[in-house]
Amino acid sequence: MQCIPLPSGAAPINRRLFLRVGGGLAIAGSVMPQLASGATRAAHRGKAGSCILVYLLGGPPHLDMWDLKPEAAAEIRGPFKPIATATPGVTICEHLPGLARLSNRYALVRSVSHNNHNHTPMIYYTLTGRQVDRPEMDNDVRPPQSSDAPHHGAILAALLPPSRTSLPGYVAIPQLAVRSSLEGEFKRARTPLRGGGAGFLGSIFDPLCVDGDPGRADSVPALSRPADIAAERHERRATLLSLLESQRPAIADSDAYGKLRGQAVTLTGAPKGSAEEFSLDGEPQAIKERYGLNRFGRAMLLARRLAQAGVVMTTIHFNEMTVCDGWDTHSKNFVALESELLPMLDQGLSALIEDLGNRGVLSETLIVVMGEFGRTPKINAQAGRDHWGSCQSVLLAGGGIQGGVVLGASDKIGAYPSDNPIDPVDIHATMYHCMGLDPAALIHDRLGRPHPLSVGKPVLALM
Repeated sequence: MQCIPLPSGAAPINRRLFLRVGGGLAIAGSVMPQLASGATRAAHRGKAGSCILVYLLGGPPHLDMWDLKPEAAAEIRGPFKPIATATPGVTICEHLPGLARLSNRYALVRSVSHNNHNHTPMIYYTLTGRQVDRPEMDNDVRPPQSSDAPHHGAILAALLPPSRTSLPGYVAIPQLAVRSSLEGEFKRARTPLRGGGAGFLGSIFDPLCVDGDPGRADSVPALSRPADIAAERHERRATLLSLLESQRPAIADSDAYGKLRGQAVTLTGAPKGSAEEFSLDGEPQAIKERYGLNRFGRAMLLARRLAQAGVVMTTIHFNEMTVCDGWDTHSKNFVALESELLPMLDQGLSALIEDLGNRGVLSETLIVVMGEFGRTPKINAQAGRDHWGSCQSVLLAGGGIQGGVVLGASDKIGAYPSDNPIDPVDIHATMYHCMGLDPAALIHDRLGRPHPLSVGKPVLALM
């Protein structure tokens, strides 16, 4: 088999291996998109440096959380009672007492609406602001495509790269995925979903996924150099990579490849790489307990650490529960909410808001809490609520958002907006505005086609 000659003293490399590796270099070098200069920060917009997106995967029931209807019929209102908050005249669910106490630090939008009730197209839409090609398909779980629209985190990572950390600009806890179910028992296997990656911006802006237990140094195994790989061996590997690069100078000299290679070397160069960034071992026990000694609490605490380290977008995909498949509460809605979902959300989210406030960085950190849609006003025969895109509530805090604000309203049964209907893309535009970006600014895909950051309008009443 033909081998490629290398400089004196270097071992020959199998041609098939080189083509495989060289092809990878070519891919890595071709993904940097053209970014429009108009997408830079503007002084009159927000100045948040990080965004934490708490994505309630499955569809949170707005009627049982943020927008209770105590005067509605029993089959609409459910068993939960509203409680007063720190904001006069505003009530939320009795199972969110921590967040009720902090209502002056966040805003609620009760009139977010879209006319699609299907999971996968609405997940894609609420995370990218773009429609899928088959919006009527609820079970379209094709793997992510290179032509997909990019997740908001990928766009922020591209336009606002971290300056204080070697970590990527976009971290997902865990990867955006759904679990398959069989006779009510949820498997551990997860199927990645479209909408969670960088899509046409290229893999350099894909998220670093924390698929292990949040808070452990080994939650991202790829960041830790194996114990049997000494520093000298690591250096020899870097030398070998340099030899490969010498055969493809057009790739090796590209900005995209250089950034990707430099980041990889930096992240894995130390004995523990950058894995310690993901460890909560140094956090006081009282702080851990405040956030919650569960996966969600640890994810929220890790998100705070990453935001402080300079990661521009951390997304928490909150759906690993036991009673229901996350927030997809077609049955046992109230049991799941009372026993798991609401207590975890209340503890973890209120801890995050308070912790950032106590550290004086809440104004620099935007928090957004949403799902792909709300749930039906009428309770079904299984004591659950079904998919409902026509109305949902979204919470925003920090990053220039005015606390104690309730924007929009739903009708008497929470089915449709009765005041100030807002499309999910307007929430996206508000996010970019808070991060100092013009939502109308353009990015370009690999074919040079222009795409606005968002097709929505910032909701300035929240600022």
